[in-house]
Order: sequence, then C-alpha cells, then structure tokens
Amino acid sequence: MFVSGHATILHADLDSFYASVEQRDDPGLRGRPVIVGGGGVVLAASYEAKACGVATAMPGRAARALCPAAIVVPPRMHAYARASRAVFTVFEQTTPLVEAVSIDEAFLDVAGLWRIGGTPADIAARLRRDVAEQVGLPITVGVARTKFLAKVASGVAKPDGLLVVPPDRELEFLHPLPVERLWGVGKVTAVTLHAHGIRRVADLVRESEVELVALLGTSMGRHLHALAHGHDPRPVRPHHRRRSMGAQHALGRPRSAAGHDPEKVDGTLRMLVERVAGRMRAAGRPGRTVVLRLRFADYTRVTRSHTLRGPTARTDVVLGAARELLAQAGPLVADRGLTLIGVAVSNLDSADTEQLELPFDEPASDGAAAGHPPVDRHALDAVLDDVHGRFGTRALTSASLLGRRPHPAVPLLPE
Repeated sequence: MFVSGHATILHADLDSFYASVEQRDDPGLRGRPVIVGGGGVVLAASYEAKACGVATAMPGRAARALCPAAIVVPPRMHAYARASRAVFTVFEQTTPLVEAVSIDEAFLDVAGLWRIGGTPADIAARLRRDVAEQVGLPITVGVARTKFLAKVASGVAKPDGLLVVPPDRELEFLHPLPVERLWGVGKVTAVTLHAHGIRRVADLVRESEVELVALLGTSMGRHLHALAHGHDPRPVRPHHRRRSMGAQHALGRPRSAAGHDPEKVDGTLRMLVERVAGRMRAAGRPGRTVVLRLRFADYTRVTRSHTLRGPTARTDVVLGAARELLAQAGPLVADRGLTLIGVAVSNLDSADTEQLELPFDEPASDGAAAGHPPVDRHALDAVLDDVHGRFGTRALTSASLLGRRPHPAVPLLPE
C-alpha cells in the first residue's frame, strides 16, 4: 500500500452533527445549549452544552442536572440523513476518492488535484466554505500525510477549524498529545497506560514494541507502537463495503438492585436484531458471526460471539443466537448491572452465497403442532421488510414490542 510523501489526505468531520442540524433549522437555538435526546439518553449535544459537561450517551437526567438551561429536542433522523447526503455530495464534488467513515465524517484523498484545485490546504478551506454555504453546517478538516494523523488533526482543530500537519512536523505535533487521542485507546486501555506512567504519546515512543505487547497484548501493542511513530500505511478506499452491521441501545442504570426487567432487556434485544437483520437483507449481506456487546454499571464491557453454520439474514436465527449469548452472560449481568446492549453480525457475505437449508433441525412449531402449516421465516421477513419499506417500522411489529416506544434508528451510510 502506498502513502504519499505529502499531506494530501483530508479528514472532514461535521461538528456536533445532530445538534448543528437542529440549530441550523431553528435559529432560536443558535448559540444556546442544545441536547438531542431520545429514550432518556443524550444522542448529541451542542458545543454550548458540552461546555457544561454534557456528553453523548449520558443519561438525560444527568445531562439536565449539569446544564439546567439546555433545550432538549427530539431527534429528527430524516433531517440528519438528508443533511448527510447533501454533505457527501460536496465531498464527491471535491474529489472522487472519498471513503465514508460514518454519516458525518469521511476521508478524502486530494493527491491528484494540485494543478486544478490548488494545495490540499486550499482544497480543505474551500471544502469547509462549500459545506457552510450549501448545507449550512460547520465542519472541521484535518490535513496530513496519513489517515490517522488527519483524523487526529481534525480532532485537535474542533470545533469549526482547519489544521494542516506538515510531513516534517508530524512527530512534533503528535508527541505532546494525550494517549487518548490514539485510535483504539478507550477508558480501559488508558487506565492501563496511565498506571505505567504513559500519559502522552511521547511516553509511548520511549517504550519498545516488545514492552507494549507485553503490557497490552500483541494486536494493541503493535498498533499503538506504530501510531506513536506516525506509521499508518492505509490508503483512502472509496466504496469500501462494511465488514459488519450492528446496533446498540443504552438502557441506563437499573432503578432497583434486581436490575432491569428481563422482558425489557429481551424486547430491546429483539428490536436491535430486527433492525440489524433488516439492514442486512436490504443490502443483500447475510452474515455468519453474531456478536453481543454488553456494558455494565461499572463501565466495563464484554463481547461474546457465536459463528453460525452458514451465512444468514433471518431475524429468528440471529435472534436465537443473540439470546443464547445473553443467557450465557447472565451471571455477569446479575453481578454488575446491565447499562447497554448491542448486537452486530460480522463475516458478511453477498446474498448469492446464502445456502438455504432444509429444516431438518427445526421443531415442528410455529403453528404446525396446532394443525396449522409451519411459518416460512424467509417469506415472513420479506413481508415485514416490504411493509416497513412502504409504511415505516412502526406500521407492523412483533407482539412482544407492542406498547413500547421505539428507539430512534441512527441514520446509516448506504451499503
């Protein structure tokens, strides 16, 4: 893989995306603390609210306690999806080499535009101006020789800024930064590094790769050693297909020592699986590995996975695997208290690789035992997808989810 010797990679990241769209569409919210909330959890916060300590995924009650003057608005996912499409149109008008990261950020390679577009810094400045004028949103851009450094630069330049990291000053820029700026350094890894006196990137550089591997494991140790030295050979890859699809939901802290109602947890799990499986079918991407992610009241996390015999996008198969994984994690849930649950399916294939199996191992239930013909699960999923596509996901739902307020679905990039 080839990486240019010049700073030609842009990382463009919209600032407080959901909240910025709300402030754009309602002039009365501009300059005021805004919280976009759904299901009792902060989905986004304006920079005025962040200044009070409000953060994404924080319980709404805690956020209002930190910022009593905040204005809480319900999420408008259709508006965010529309704004994202408009911004990506600007990206694609800038360069054909656009790698989407999420609906509000992307990498752009502008190495071939020197003669017609000017320097990368000129292109970045023009990109920010075009997004502001055409879409009405603030965006921060980092420019560097590698994707990693461009992303770090945009993070440092926020909000509504532009920062160029020249190739001959990369380490000068990187080494004073806290280790939390490095990709992959979350709360748990940060605690481990801090306990060993490693707080800045410069501290990491003084450690050998062997020492970091012994401290953090082979994968993370090598990863952080490379990043601390500015090594990142990954090119910008347009039209890169995702390797997994997932969804998660914060449950909040349980109000009793007994934890959350098991029916509520199972309903949330079903809702997440239906959402993920529907996306897989829409994209024609069945998957093999079901992944369950849990976060506990002590902020620790665990991940459990199960690989199926073959790729599938059937809701009932994915739900069965997810429920089994949740049951296996039952003792941990009971001991630590569950605050977030997530489901993902990885090892995605193409639709033409899905092997339909004869139902030899399936019980004769779903109506067959009562004298009714068995349910064709593939046909049932297809009917549900058609109804949801025409009338929305609330038009038809599982009986176990009746009466539950649906959690807002985050807008996603097209497959």
